[in-house]
Amino acid sequence: MASTACFMIVSKNDIPIYEAEVGSVPKKEDAAHQHQFILHAALDIVQDMAWTTSAMFLKAIDRFNDLVVSVYVTAGHTRLMLLHDSRNDDGIKSFFQEVHELYIKTLLNPLYLPGSRITSSHFDTKVRALARKYL
Repeated sequence: MASTACFMIVSKNDIPIYEAEVGSVPKKEDAAHQHQFILHAALDIVQDMAWTTSAMFLKAIDRFNDLVVSVYVTAGHTRLMLLHDSRNDDGIKSFFQEVHELYIKTLLNPLYLPGSRITSSHFDTKVRALARKYL
């Protein structure tokens, strides 16, 4: 697993619907806030790149010190964003594809309102297991 990884799902309206620190736990509360800030700052770059390419997986779209932001844009313009310090592009792509599949299953739940926060403990457990497996 990467020593630092923060994962976030952002709706097409730029509202975070899921957040998780999937790497080793940050030593300070400030680190978690800094990770969120870096991911939010990368949203403008993602929006520009999403319209210029047909690829869903956008690797290394932004950098901050030794951290890299990778993004997976769904067909519905939901962004799966990962802040990491790993160089495992194939593992990151597989992680995004499996989380996307898990997200689609969540969308198919008739009790889930699209665009609202994902609070399912099952979803959280699965995402963390996928992070351990691929990152």
